[in-house]
Amino acid sequence: QPNAMGGREVGGLANMLAGHMALENAEHRWIVQDFWQSPVVADRSGLKAVELFKAVREGRIKALWIMATSPVDSLPDADGVAEALEACPFVVVSEVTRAADTVPYANVLLPAAAWGEKDGTVTNSERRISRQRAFLKLPGEVRPDWWHLSEVARRMGFAWAFSFEGAAAIFREHAALSGYRNEGSRDFDIGAYRDVTDAAFDALEPFQWPQPAGALPTDTRFFAGGGFYTESGKGQFVPVVFKAPRQTERRYPFSLNTGRIRDQWHT
Repeated sequence: QPNAMGGREVGGLANMLAGHMALENAEHRWIVQDFWQSPVVADRSGLKAVELFKAVREGRIKALWIMATSPVDSLPDADGVAEALEACPFVVVSEVTRAADTVPYANVLLPAAAWGEKDGTVTNSERRISRQRAFLKLPGEVRPDWWHLSEVARRMGFAWAFSFEGAAAIFREHAALSGYRNEGSRDFDIGAYRDVTDAAFDALEPFQWPQPAGALPTDTRFFAGGGFYTESGKGQFVPVVFKAPRQTERRYPFSLNTGRIRDQWHT
């Protein structure tokens, strides 16, 4: 299970932008594009996991990089995922073990850093960002995921944008983007850490966002005084009608759940 909250903060889903910004919001797209000085920015969602492997099977996607997950093991229709990888012309796999189910399909296998070898931050469900410090040295040719990504980007001609020397530099950029043209308009803002030094990052104590630049830490109860990030500023409730589960026969009081769906994923 990846660091889900942290992943959302950095735009790690196909329908999100970094800094908790919305892909469908034209102003958010402009903010990200302007901050990174990017010639283009996506204006529509990419494919979600199940759709992605369907597209691979159909030949619409010809290159795939699998990182921090093992879809042959964990996704619905795992056999279909395996068929997709078998048919994909180019597959890169970042892994911590050769025993992973994705490894046999790799054209390029990159040795990735495991949990105890990683250095960075994680975020929990109460918006608390904590330092993750490695307690094991990187063995052999193992490198962190950010290093692999940066090396590929550099070799594609984007060295100016991927000149990171370590996790602290990435965190500084992440914090700066969160506060860029924000001024209280977006919920995720850790601009107070945009200039954090390497030493201060190493010693970083857990903190809750938002922490905008030049502001004192806010109340830990985020919406205690109202002010939701909606057009009206009010919380939006969606009424639902309870639907009881289908009753089983008394002789066979069992039901079988054959798969997972998105809205029940973490229940």
